[in-house]
Amino acid sequence: MAEQQGGAPHQEEAAAKPNIIPGVKHVVAISSGKGGVGKSTVSVNLAVALALTGAKVGLLDADIYGPNIPMMMGVEKTPEQKDGKIAPAESHGVKLISMGFFVPEDTAVVWRGPMVHTAIQQLFRDVLWGELDYLLIDLPPGTGDAQLTLTQLVSLSGAVTVTTPQEVALHDVRKGMMMFQKVNVPLLGIVENMSFFLCGHCGERTEIFSHGGGERAAEKLGIPFLGRVPIDPAIRAGGDTGNPIVVAKPDSPQAQAFREIAAKLAAALQTGEAGAAKSRIASLLDKIKRPATGN
Repeated sequence: MAEQQGGAPHQEEAAAKPNIIPGVKHVVAISSGKGGVGKSTVSVNLAVALALTGAKVGLLDADIYGPNIPMMMGVEKTPEQKDGKIAPAESHGVKLISMGFFVPEDTAVVWRGPMVHTAIQQLFRDVLWGELDYLLIDLPPGTGDAQLTLTQLVSLSGAVTVTTPQEVALHDVRKGMMMFQKVNVPLLGIVENMSFFLCGHCGERTEIFSHGGGERAAEKLGIPFLGRVPIDPAIRAGGDTGNPIVVAKPDSPQAQAFREIAAKLAAALQTGEAGAAKSRIASLLDKIKRPATGN
C-alpha cells in the first residue's frame, strides 16, 4: 500500500474541522514515544508555569487508561455540572479535566478504540473551557487511538515530545514525530526529562540515563530542543502531593528549567515558529526515514 504523504489534503481537512473549543487560542499536545519518561510531570509543570505568567491555561488529561493529572494537581473533588455541561476543576491557576474524576481509583478502564474516541470527544465538547490562551493535552504514550482522535477533533497548534537522554530514546521520538508529521501537526520541540541528577550533599552531577539523547534527536529531526529537566526527588514529591515544583519550590533550578521551557514554548507559538516547522514537512519526512546513526 502506498504511504500517505502530508500536504494539501490534510490542510483542507484541518480547515474543515468544526471548532469545538472556540475560546482556545493554542492547543498543544504533550506526547511521548514510550511510557515512564515523566510526560505527565512535564505537562503539569508547564501548565502551571504558563499560568504563572498571567496566561489563561487549561490542561486536558487524555490518558484514558492511566489518568494521573487530578492527583498531580491536588484535586479530589469531582467537577460540577452547569447548564448540562461540566465546569472544569481549577488548581494552581489552571483549568483541568480528566477521566480520573469520573472513574473510581481502583477501577480499570477496559475500553476499545471507539469508546476512547467518544470519551475524549466529550472532554472537549462537554466541558466549559471558556477563554484560554493555551490548552495543553497530556496524551498517553505511543501512537494509538487517543492521538488519532485528538488530531481528528481539533486543529493542533503543535506537539511537544518528552523523552529521556539515552540513545534508545531517539528511536521512540522518531516514531512519535512521524505520527504527528503524517497528520500535518507542527513539531514544536523536544523536552529532555530526567536529564541528570545533582547530589544534594556534594553538588556532583551524575548523568544516570546517559547524556544528550533528546538534544541529538532534535538536531537530527531539525526541530527545536526546548530544554533539560533534572531528575530530583522534589519533582517526584510535587507530583505525589499535588503541589508541582514550580509552585512548591519556585526558586529551585528544577522550577527554573520548567519556566524556561514554558517561555520557549509560548514564544514559538506567538511568533509563528510552529508554522515555520510545518513548512519543513518534506525535509522532516526525509530525515525521519533515515536510519539512526551516531553522526
